[in-house]
Amino acid sequence: MPVSYDKLWKKLIDKKMTRTDLKDASGISFNILAKLGKNEFISMESLYKICVALNCSVDEILDFTIDDNK
Repeated sequence: MPVSYDKLWKKLIDKKMTRTDLKDASGISFNILAKLGKNEFISMESLYKICVALNCSVDEILDFTIDDNK
């Protein structure tokens, strides 16, 4: 996968939040949470909502990874 949300999961642990807490605080759907769990791309709108809820920037919740197979 070319994107990793490992930073997001660490931030949630640091803030003692669950994924459901994130969903409720940001207003994202369970489908978006599922995509995050699978390291799939999500919309900029969803990223914005997450960043506002966590008071952070995009680079604090995701990394782009290099896929050498492509």
